[in-house]
Amino acid sequence: MSISNSGDSAAVAAQWHEEFERVRARIAAGGGKPGLADPAKAAGMSGLQLMQAMLAGEMPYAHIADTLDFSLIEVAEGRVVFQGTPQLKHYNPLGTVHGGWYATLLDSALGCAVHTTMPVGFAYTTAELGVNIVRAASAKTGPLRAIGQVIHGGRQLATAEARIVGPDGKLYAHATTTCLVFPARAPA
Repeated sequence: MSISNSGDSAAVAAQWHEEFERVRARIAAGGGKPGLADPAKAAGMSGLQLMQAMLAGEMPYAHIADTLDFSLIEVAEGRVVFQGTPQLKHYNPLGTVHGGWYATLLDSALGCAVHTTMPVGFAYTTAELGVNIVRAASAKTGPLRAIGQVIHGGRQLATAEARIVGPDGKLYAHATTTCLVFPARAPA
């Protein structure tokens, strides 16, 4: 997306903020809160079904989303969108947004995009993560979105890419991942 003027950018930022609040309210209304998924409940679900249940508030979401103030916004097979707004509490002592904030937002988008492609009975783990921060964000930046997309979903390996973009279409960071795919362990 490329937006040409600040008026459009402000409108997109307002739309993103409204959508973020709507999604968070839907998750809360569904009973969603941070936590660990019940392995027995998750066992019969595909990765896409699990991610959709998370977005509906029927399954817990990761504690790190509360810690770093971001949320899942959209889920589709092979694609997810997270949104967060950098805040002063995300700064390092030098006065800039900590690289871990970008990396965590990107890692979440990458991993969850891969997760949406997992069939019932399969899991994955990150084997490699590469992050590139290309523009500084700040508490004044406003909402940013991490858009994760699967590049390859195989039986043993999956790869994905993600980008953090602003409402004006500017790129803030991008990343890639390689994930190992394997049969999930049966719940105890």
